[in-house]
Amino acid sequence: MFVALTAVAPLGVRLGGVLLLMVGVHAVLSFATVSRAVDWTRGRRPQPVRLLWALAAVTGAVAVAAMGIVQHGPDRESVETAAGGVFGTVLVYSPGIIALGVRDRRRAFGIPGGFAVGVWLVSFALDASALGALFTAVLVLGGGVFLAFTAVFSVWLLNAVYELAEARETRTRLAVAEERLRFGRDLHDVMGRNLAVIALKSELAVQLAQRGRPEAVAQMVEVQRLAQESQREVREVVRGYREADLGTELAGAQGVLAAAGIDCTVSGRTPVGLPAGVQSALGWVMREAATNVLRHGDARRCAVRLRVWEGRVVLSVENDGVTEAGDEPSGSSGSGLAGLRERLAEIDGTLEAGPVGKGLFRLTAEIPLPSEPAPAESIAAVRSMSEVTP
Repeated sequence: MFVALTAVAPLGVRLGGVLLLMVGVHAVLSFATVSRAVDWTRGRRPQPVRLLWALAAVTGAVAVAAMGIVQHGPDRESVETAAGGVFGTVLVYSPGIIALGVRDRRRAFGIPGGFAVGVWLVSFALDASALGALFTAVLVLGGGVFLAFTAVFSVWLLNAVYELAEARETRTRLAVAEERLRFGRDLHDVMGRNLAVIALKSELAVQLAQRGRPEAVAQMVEVQRLAQESQREVREVVRGYREADLGTELAGAQGVLAAAGIDCTVSGRTPVGLPAGVQSALGWVMREAATNVLRHGDARRCAVRLRVWEGRVVLSVENDGVTEAGDEPSGSSGSGLAGLRERLAEIDGTLEAGPVGKGLFRLTAEIPLPSEPAPAESIAAVRSMSEVTP
């Protein structure tokens, strides 16, 4: 449009306006073709065959009009420059745009060749010299091939970006599925053998009962014992899953996030030596934070820091790639941030969560450590006990 607009002054309002209108139609058709072709590349729409042929026809019309102005228009150098600019622009851009709607690369690079042959034939038909027509065709061929290559490479790059995004989502889902499989394997290991034994002993008890054998009662007592034992073991598995050790949760979060393509670093002191209640609560915080990083936003980095400061243990989890809505979906409760706040409140702990910068989200949990008696107080207590002890 800019090239056509600059051609109005040397060509005059009437002739330049007609050429500007033709180029405007060509530009609008080019925009529509690019949009439909990219959607077709992603499988969202059918191939825009009619638009491709329409763009080729309009390109030919604009090129012939510009070439006719050069050959038979006013004999001025500025006119030839203006019309030649329009001629070269539409013939260079059109092959690249049309190549977006072609899947075969040979055809994509054959399109500039077809335009170049057409330019040579039309130029020669309009009384241009054979050498001049060939030179013009070579220029159109070179520019068209470059734009066609750019279009093909852009489509390849676009598909690669979408495939990377889909692969990232797949890895996230696989990480969550791996955690579910781990829990399922634990239940299978606990229940598989016991259920098989229960089934066999129940079948044996039925056969003995049908024969009137008193051993059936003993078999059913054994079945009852195995059922109670299985119930106890399932409770232990679930309790271990709900009250996991903080060190285990930190290692598990690193593994799950790494499997999802997220760089997770853990710094600060080791959780060894912390009270069991504190470790259990922070383990819940770490599990929920890792789940939120996986499920919400598009994180690439996650930093975990554990430290003891002024009689309080502080666990902070910070990640990037957060949308404006934050890490926690609105209205969530139970195992979400609201549930964590309730759990921490039982041991006088606090939880803060929110954005701390552009695309950053930080979750911080603080829990007071149980106070330990000072050495002097301990000595005084021992002395008072010795005084009252006979």
